[in-house]
Amino acid sequence: MKSSHILIGVVSLVILVAIGYMFTAAESPEAYVEKIEKERERQFKFIRFNIESPLTEEQKKDFKSLTFYEINPSYRVKARLVPIESKKVREVPLTDGSREKYIEHSFAEFELGGKTNKLLLLQSIKETDMRNFFLAFADETSGRETYGGGRFLNVRQDGKNSITIDFNLAYNPYCAYNPDYACPLPPKENLMTIAIEAGEKNYDK
Repeated sequence: MKSSHILIGVVSLVILVAIGYMFTAAESPEAYVEKIEKERERQFKFIRFNIESPLTEEQKKDFKSLTFYEINPSYRVKARLVPIESKKVREVPLTDGSREKYIEHSFAEFELGGKTNKLLLLQSIKETDMRNFFLAFADETSGRETYGGGRFLNVRQDGKNSITIDFNLAYNPYCAYNPDYACPLPPKENLMTIAIEAGEKNYDK
């Protein structure tokens, strides 16, 4: 199995791109949609052409597009940060049975789908910017319209006690495209009981 460290390294660019979406409160709806569409196009080009793509050369030959839900601004939420006072290192299981260490940093609490949701924010032990977090989650679409192993978000703290979570930016882990990759599984705290109909859908092999 290929290490998930490759995944974390490659998505560093995604983190930088995502930062731009954290400050969109004053944007017009049209400008917001355009930004998300540009990010989706960037994702497609990376998967289709980049040497670090999880697709094999054979897969790339038939790869035409990624599949997403329609962009829905209601899935961009402002969450309250609830710090974990006694931070611990968690060994997160990967899809190949191995484990990877992350710091249990805080919870993001927000209203969506008619209920209060609380998701665990993890931080790589190698992270140098303490405002960046890794969010792996599964929801009621997982295993049906979206990848059964959950989806990822790279989120960045944008307020003293708040963070913006934009599920329109949710993306598939590499193992959704190629089982030779090992990817983190969502922690039990992030198994959502609502459907997140936003972001990337299943990869159509």
